[in-house]
Amino acid sequence: MRVGDETMTVKEQTIFNSCGNVIKTSDKEIHIIGRIDEPLILILENVLSHEECDVLIDLAKNRLQRAKIGGKSHVESDIRTSSSMFFEENENECIKKVETRVSELMNIPVSHAEPLQILHYKPGEQYHPHFDYFTSGNVVNNRISTLIMYLSDVEEGGETYFPSLRLAVTPKKGSAVYFEYFYNDYRLNELTLHAGNPVVIGAKWVATQWMRRQSHRIT
Repeated sequence: MRVGDETMTVKEQTIFNSCGNVIKTSDKEIHIIGRIDEPLILILENVLSHEECDVLIDLAKNRLQRAKIGGKSHVESDIRTSSSMFFEENENECIKKVETRVSELMNIPVSHAEPLQILHYKPGEQYHPHFDYFTSGNVVNNRISTLIMYLSDVEEGGETYFPSLRLAVTPKKGSAVYFEYFYNDYRLNELTLHAGNPVVIGAKWVATQWMRRQSHRIT
C-alpha cells in the first residue's frame, strides 16, 4: 500500500502456527532451532524419535526404486539420482502416527497430504536445484509446503541447500526442515529453490511430506 510518498510492504501471512521456539503436537514437543521469516523456513529438532527413523527405513528399504521427477508423467532423470518409495495412506500404525504428527506440525489437514515418501541417497547421489511446487501448466491444487525429515546422520555432504538464500541444512537423525511457498509474492516462492547436495561419505535417508492447497486424498 502507498501512504503519501512512502511505500509500505505488507508482510505475507504464514501457514505455520507457533508461539516461541517450541511446537506442541498431540504426542511430542518439537523445538525450533533456526528460522528465516520470508519465505518461512524452520529448522526443527525432535520431529521423529530415533526408533521411528529406524522403523521407517526398515519398512522402506526393500521397496525402493529409482526416484523420478515430474507431475503427472513421472520420469527418471539425472537431475535426481536417489532411490525412493511411497507409503500407502495410513499403511500401518507407525505411518498413521507420523502422518498425524506431521499434519499437526504443518498446520494442514491430513486430507491435504500426499503419501509419505522415503528417499535414499548413496555416495555421489543428489537432487539438483528445483522447486517443490509445480511451475508448468494450470495446476489448481498445487503444493504449498514441505517437511523434509532426516532419518539418518550423514558423515559428509547431503545437505539440503537453498542457493538463493545461501542456506545449508545438515542432515541430523530425527530433525527436519520445513518451508512453504504459497505466497502471493512469487518472488518469495522462488527463494525456496533447493537442492539435495551430493552425499560424499555415508548414506542419507529422508522422509518427505508435501501438502496441497486443497484436499488431495480420496478417503
